[in-house]
Amino acid sequence: MKSQGKRTSRITIPVDGDTARFYERASSEEKKKLRVLLSLWIREFAASPHPLNVLMDEISDKAQARGLTPEILESLLNAK
Repeated sequence: MKSQGKRTSRITIPVDGDTARFYERASSEEKKKLRVLLSLWIREFAASPHPLNVLMDEISDKAQARGLTPEILESLLNAK
């Protein structure tokens, strides 16, 4: 994943089995979007002076303000 001319590095993040299976079954385009999203979340966390739980609440609030409900999120995560 290239981002603003920066070199790509790999990290390993342990996740539960359902999450791993979802990612493995995702299309190449979906995987790319997930990597970009995760990268943005980590960058936002790194730039934030707030503890992680505060940042997660802010991300949740922004997503809900944009129309992402818990039900929509659940359906996206369970989409096959």
